Amino acid sequence: MLEPSHNNELPAIPAKRYFTIGEVSELCAVKPHVLRYWEQEFSQLEPVKRRGNRRYYQRKDVVLIRQIRGLLYEDGYTIGGARSHLSGESSQKDTSQTKIEIQQIKAELEEILDILK
Repeated sequence: MLEPSHNNELPAIPAKRYFTIGEVSELCAVKPHVLRYWEQEFSQLEPVKRRGNRRYYQRKDVVLIRQIRGLLYEDGYTIGGARSHLSGESSQKDTSQTKIEIQQIKAELEEILDILK
């Protein structure tokens, strides 16, 4: 299991369509029970539930979880503050989410560069 760290130290998100709660937990350095709690607190976070009520997160969910994690753990927001921050930006993308996406793309390009060497 990964230690809590900053978003730029989190592992790259693999090129998959769906992720289990365990995989998301490791990718975002957040325990599974915290992810389940965040689903109740943040309406934007809605993993697909399949048989047995198993959760499957999409890539956009992983990016959102990393953004929520950054707001709560790094920027010092409360749950309510983070919820307000996220819901108030429906018309425009948040800069922290954009930063996460740029970091993800950079990590993927570096992996490709290593493969090509």
